[in-house]
Amino acid sequence: MNNNYFKEFPGNPLYNGNTKVPNQTTAPNYSSFIPNEESYIENILRLNRGKKVSVYQSFADAGEWKDRIFTGIIEQSGKDHIILSDPTTGNWYLLLMIYVDFIKFEENINTSQEFYPQSN
Repeated sequence: MNNNYFKEFPGNPLYNGNTKVPNQTTAPNYSSFIPNEESYIENILRLNRGKKVSVYQSFADAGEWKDRIFTGIIEQSGKDHIILSDPTTGNWYLLLMIYVDFIKFEENINTSQEFYPQSN
């Protein structure tokens, strides 16, 4: 094992022959070229809190409940979950986003202009 490699890592760029290999301090920053988009599912669901939806989910390893549809009112949402209440049954559902196939709204979906890329 070459101990010199570990001594150089944090600050100095590495070389492969005469070519500098980029690391975090020397690699170009392309983030200014990527549009800043915030239209994540949880943000769209938050804008539509109180609306009735049908959440279609698939559970790949389940034998009995392979595909399920949960219908109810959007109460809350986060990066990894949706909370629905079903006023007809009184049931509440905590649904994990990882299993969501798609969500069907029974009325127009509210979105925000801040979600759309701004042209300069």
